[in-house]
Amino acid sequence: MALAMCPLCSDDEDIEAVRPLDGGGRLVRHRCGFAWEHRDPVVPERNPLRSFDELKSRFPKAEDVDPGQLERVARLKERYLAVRPDLDPDVAAYWAKYQKIFSPDGLWTCDPRVLKDFANSEVGAHPGNQATFNTAWNGMGDAAAGKATRETVEYLLRGPEDVPLEDRLEHLLSGVRPFAMTGFKESLLTRVLCVMYPDRFLTILKYTTVAGGKREIARMVYGLELPAPESVNWTLGRLILWSNNLLLDLAGEGFANRQHAAAFLWWAKDRIRERPEARSDRQ
Repeated sequence: MALAMCPLCSDDEDIEAVRPLDGGGRLVRHRCGFAWEHRDPVVPERNPLRSFDELKSRFPKAEDVDPGQLERVARLKERYLAVRPDLDPDVAAYWAKYQKIFSPDGLWTCDPRVLKDFANSEVGAHPGNQATFNTAWNGMGDAAAGKATRETVEYLLRGPEDVPLEDRLEHLLSGVRPFAMTGFKESLLTRVLCVMYPDRFLTILKYTTVAGGKREIARMVYGLELPAPESVNWTLGRLILWSNNLLLDLAGEGFANRQHAAAFLWWAKDRIRERPEARSDRQ
């Protein structure tokens, strides 16, 4: 029995249970003769771990955006698409090159230096400073570092079929896989996905950053609050992919490619709150 105390004597000794009561309580009596109904305190149930499918169903969706906000974004998109940028022809050629390099045959036969070059290239998507990766590579040497990078890319793209891409990504981010190359983390892993699946992934390489990742863009452009990466039950790997899919859905059609759509989202986040007259002054 949970601790009971006599309301009259403020004494918790020599308390006996007389009989159970309907509803889960029980009649108890103190040695002084006073009897009362006692119920065990209700202990809040811990939030259970949720399944992959349940979490995915709870992730924000395009229909959660306020219609008025969607109209404002649509007007910005119309302005943005009125002047289509000149697309860099070097991007398509560079990515086609790495699609071959990351293919099942190319990955294990390429010069390891092309893998290091990929990590330090800004063509198509800027991965930021890769000092950790470069230090690890230089310390390991081309052969060992190349092997670890190959195994990392292989697991990401062609890991076990029963492990979703979201969770393979998380395994590499969290270090669950011992072969994961040091420093080959979120921005580089996402960049690999952008190269290999150019119609599926936006070239926004971080989920959350001070400068603005997918989470910040969702909030600033569409008014959606996405889960924090440290939230219980969520994993960064899932948040990276699901936020990409959400923003891709919201951005819609009309863009030349996913880099074009990503550029629009970056552009829109700095203009969505401007007053109409301010926007017209800058057109």
